Amino acid sequence: MSLSPNHGPRRDGARPELIVLHYTAMATCEAARQRLCDPVAEVSAHWLISESGETIALVDEDCRAWHAGAGVWQGHDDVNSRSIGIELANDGASPFPDPQMRALEDLLRGIMDRWQIGPQGVIAHSDMAPDRKTDPGPRFDWRRLARQGLSVWPAPAAPGDFEAAAQAFGYAPSPALLGAFRLRFRPWATGPLDDTDRALAAGLDAGARAT
Repeated sequence: MSLSPNHGPRRDGARPELIVLHYTAMATCEAARQRLCDPVAEVSAHWLISESGETIALVDEDCRAWHAGAGVWQGHDDVNSRSIGIELANDGASPFPDPQMRALEDLLRGIMDRWQIGPQGVIAHSDMAPDRKTDPGPRFDWRRLARQGLSVWPAPAAPGDFEAAAQAFGYAPSPALLGAFRLRFRPWATGPLDDTDRALAAGLDAGARAT
């Protein structure tokens, strides 16, 4: 039985194909839990992980939690119906502690196994909603997940068409595309689009085609 009342059935027969990672941007994990369980707030996630690694189930995975909001990934909207949402207790500026990351890794392994979700299906909230969201933010360690097969990290390839390669991976066309891409793969990069961006995007596209 779900702890949060903020959920409903997945629409049109959809099943989880994605795992969307968030940060809570709140002062404490308990404050985040209360909000995610507040029917007035109308937000939720399937899981919440505290800084110490406590893993709290809020919504049954077969239900549609209300975590993603408006956005598109791989050409599909209603990401809520196609995903499982994980909230990480974090104020939006601090590093993610090792116990929290280890708990996330354990949780991801279980979800990916249960729903047969590959590493390309583990995405950031900012990936599917680049105009609105920045979580889990520049301090989140995507390389760490990728080294364990829990997400992807591109090997640079010959620089090509950045937008075409990023969209082939899953991003939607957006004025915020470069910012979202860098937030995940080059979080401290600045300035205009360059060949490093193009090479990383090409590596993602190559990885997507090889899968």
